[in-house]
This record gives sequence, C-alpha cells and structure tokens, in this order.
Amino acid sequence: MNPQSDTNRLFLRHVAQTSPNPLGLEIVKAEGLYLYDRAGKAYIDLIGGIIVCNTGHRHPRVVQAIKDQADRYLHLLVYGELVQSPQVEYASLLAAHLPASLDSVYFTNSGTEATEGAMKLAKRVTGRPEIVAFNQSYHGSTQGALSVMGDEYWRNAFRPLLPGIRHVEYNSPAALHAITTQTACVIIETVQAERGVYLPDKNWLLQLRQHCNAVGALLVFDEIQAGFGRTGTLWGFQRYDTVPDILLLGKALGGGLPMGAFIAGHQTMQALTGDPVLGHITTFGGHPLCCAAGLASMQVLLESNWIADVARKEILFRSLLVHPAIRSVRSCGLLIAVEFDSFEQNKRIIDACITAGLLTDWYLFAPQCLRIAPPLSITDALIHQACSIILSAL
Repeated sequence: MNPQSDTNRLFLRHVAQTSPNPLGLEIVKAEGLYLYDRAGKAYIDLIGGIIVCNTGHRHPRVVQAIKDQADRYLHLLVYGELVQSPQVEYASLLAAHLPASLDSVYFTNSGTEATEGAMKLAKRVTGRPEIVAFNQSYHGSTQGALSVMGDEYWRNAFRPLLPGIRHVEYNSPAALHAITTQTACVIIETVQAERGVYLPDKNWLLQLRQHCNAVGALLVFDEIQAGFGRTGTLWGFQRYDTVPDILLLGKALGGGLPMGAFIAGHQTMQALTGDPVLGHITTFGGHPLCCAAGLASMQVLLESNWIADVARKEILFRSLLVHPAIRSVRSCGLLIAVEFDSFEQNKRIIDACITAGLLTDWYLFAPQCLRIAPPLSITDALIHQACSIILSAL
C-alpha cells in the first residue's frame, strides 16, 4: 500500500469523521493562494480555509510572528490571570479599530465559543431568560450555539436544546414583535453566509437596533465570517451605520490559528468577573501563539490595499460568472454564492473543479450554491483562472 493510500486509510479509521464522504485530499503544503497535495498537484484555494486565511496561507509576517512567540513562551496559565503581551497588543489593536463602546475583548478558542460567551454575558447583564435568533442563521454547533442556529434539520437530532430561544425571519418587520422585556439579546449575522449570502435591509437593521434599545435587550452581531475586510469594509456592520452591544469574531481572527472573541464595552464585560467570580473561564482562549499570529495578520490587512480592493474584485467575479446554468450570483464583497438548480449539479461542478485544481465547496443551508470566499489577496489573474475553471466544469 502506498503512503498516500495508507494515510487515507488511517484518516478514515482514526480521525473522527463529519460526513460520509470527506474530500480526502492529503495536503502537504500551503502557501499564499495555493494548496499542494502529496503528488505535488497545486489547488487554487477559492474558499480560504472557509474564510480563515484572509491574508493567504502562511503569510511570511504571520509565520515569523509565530516563530518569535514560540521562542518566548507558549501556554502559561488559564486565561485572564497573567499579563501576556500578545493578548494585550491584539486586544488593543482591535479596540483601536472598533467603536469606543466595544473596547473589552474576551478571546476564546473558536467562533462557536464566542457565541457561547456572548449568550452568557447577555443573560448575566440583563437577568433575562430569552434569546431571539434568526431562521437560516449559523452561529456554531455546540449545544448553546446550536440552540440559536436557524435550521431545524441541524438542530433536531440533538434535542432537547436550550429553552427560551425564539427564531424569527431575517429582514421581517414582524420579527421585531418577538423582542420583549424578557429578551436578553438578539443575535444576528450581518451577512447570512450559510444561507447563501443574504444581506439585511439597512432600514430594518436600524429598526432592530432601536427596538432593542427600547426594550433593554442587547444586540449581538455575529461577524465570524463577515469580519476582517471580507465584505469590503473592516467590519460588516460599518455598511449599516449600526453598532452592536456585543460583537462576535472568529475565522480570520487568528491568522490561520484557532481563535474567536466576543467584544463588548468594559462595564458590560465586568459582569463576568463577580457573582460568580470566574463567570466565564477558558484554559486556552487567547493563547499567546494565536494572538501573535492574529495580530500580525490584522496588521498585514490594515497596511495593505486588499480591503479597499475587495469591491472591485467582487465586480470582476460577477462579470465573469455568466452562464445559462447559473441561476443567480449573490455577493457581499468576496463572499459569493453561485446558485445552481440542485445540490447534485453543484456537487458535480465542485468535484470537477477539484480535479482541475480549484478547491471550492457548498453552503450549509444552501447546498445548491457554490462557495467563493478566497483570501483577500487573490489576484485578478487568479480570479480569471478560477472562473474559467468553474465555467469549464459547467
């Protein structure tokens, strides 16, 4: 048995599987916009590690930051007890590029854990039992995050889930009536990515903000996928002139290493420090290696012109993705959904793209839609090449 097939066999036997048919590509190297398998075949990464690698794979400054921090220290103690400069520097940089009301960062290991922390914080601050979330939304897959996920297909097998969760329609004026004086928080994505890229109406989002203010509910924006320039602005909510009480980040936050965060005002976040003390605690959240990588990655983004160029690249993708078999193209910056008639058709196209050296995927709640979410550093030449491969696959 050759080494590749032996590794695949061990992968299927000993690594817990999430689906009956994983892609099974054995990637041995990643650099910039490309992945490389054991045979040396290159794949254009059109999904950026599922929106993790906004600055590309192994950006030299990120790699150097990891090496430098590894020479200093790794894990020291549970989160929040010792002053660790990578945490302080990264939290300070984030706060400097957020509204003044979002100045206290709680680092977690993932976006899902950020959701969990925000739910606890909202309940602790308001003393209220209910949470309002939206149909076809995705916030993670732990028990709490799954409870606010907006799709019964994914929730049903794991009931009973958290009580007091109310699911309403995205962009619906009637949804506002579900928010009452019993609502601790409303959690909403600034782009419904897994639905296949759906955006909120700006006036509706402003009304949502006003209604939360009126009843004393906290407004939580999930920017785990939309953050760090993906939509063409550093934060997705900047497009709507609306500021949340709590912001959720993840995916690109760690520059390729595992990290999430929930961010609120200092006074709000203080609610987790007493009654009980250690109201929220994590062993590895804000790991210094992850903070060093995330800090370097964000600095690269801020110093480059990639975010400013997102809108132009979005237009280029849309101009090239024209074919009778494409039912629609929905986009928000470099988060793009190409819709076909069925999942079966989409899967055939995805498989053909992979064979041709282009890695793409589908959306969780929209399996008929092909996912495009490349590193923001993608070049015009690679956009042309990627779209050519997709159209050839059709």
